Amino acid sequence: MPMNSLVIAPQWIGDAVMTEPLLRRLNARGERLAVGAVPWVAPVYRAMPQVDEVVELPFQHGGLQWAARRRLGRELRGRFDSAYVLPNSFKSALLPLLAGVPRRVGYLGESRYGVLTQRLPNPRGKPPMVAFYSALSGERDGLEADRPQLHVPESAIAESLGAQGVARGGYVVFAPGAEFGPSKRWPAEHYAALAAGLGRPVLLLGSGKDAPVCEEIVAGAPGHCRNLAGRTSLMQAFALIAGAGAMVSNDSGLMHVAAAFGVPQVALFGSSSPLHTPPLNERAQVVWLKNDPAYQPPLDCAPCFARECPLGHHRCLRDIAPARVAGLLQAH
Repeated sequence: MPMNSLVIAPQWIGDAVMTEPLLRRLNARGERLAVGAVPWVAPVYRAMPQVDEVVELPFQHGGLQWAARRRLGRELRGRFDSAYVLPNSFKSALLPLLAGVPRRVGYLGESRYGVLTQRLPNPRGKPPMVAFYSALSGERDGLEADRPQLHVPESAIAESLGAQGVARGGYVVFAPGAEFGPSKRWPAEHYAALAAGLGRPVLLLGSGKDAPVCEEIVAGAPGHCRNLAGRTSLMQAFALIAGAGAMVSNDSGLMHVAAAFGVPQVALFGSSSPLHTPPLNERAQVVWLKNDPAYQPPLDCAPCFARECPLGHHRCLRDIAPARVAGLLQAH
């Protein structure tokens, strides 16, 4: 009989995408996978064929919510042989414990003695995230070579393209948002200048929170962009990314989605580091002024990993010229 395993997913889209190689490894050795994920991340796992079931977790961000966890734990009791707890928080490990899962694997995280039966030591620094998650499989070979992969049915892609009146490969997607904060966002006026010179339709994707910056881009490049931020489901956004000719984005969750579909992309990094969370895609081109020897004076402040530029100049992204990004897109 196959082993039934419960995977507790991280709460951010980009992190969720980077767990795919782990799930592929577990599935390949015969484990039947159910993923517990919050509703805004659940669609990522529905785009992974190796996942048999997605359990939407009724937990809000923050707070222990003990009663809700205990109730769901009772519902899941007896169903699973193993659990893999991907977030490092103490509360994320409670559901497998309350569900009576006998084998519970994760990093030590927030001193999770007692709630986990197998604890990996916390790595130092900021390791590559795919290898960080894949190591929970207990395997050691080939972790650095893992590449996330997502799949959307061709019928879903055709339906989403038809709804927007665009042809496959005939448009470019911009994802100008970044949940983390302003220090990861290429300026709206740069996106607008890029859109105005491309000669291809541009679809702007993101959450409802990204709608205002997308409106700035539309206003700066009238007739060239369509603001779809907050107007599509996540699965529809996935389909539009999968069908795009290219994508330009900040370091964000949708950047990792594009990489997992193998879409040609330009990824713009500023306060964060592509050494930690690169787009794992052979067709990706990363722009990071920190490692650009031609950029002077050097960006000694990057990566700062701050939500807003501590020095107030935002050079790490503001100094990436739209013409440079346009040149990288010309090959696509």
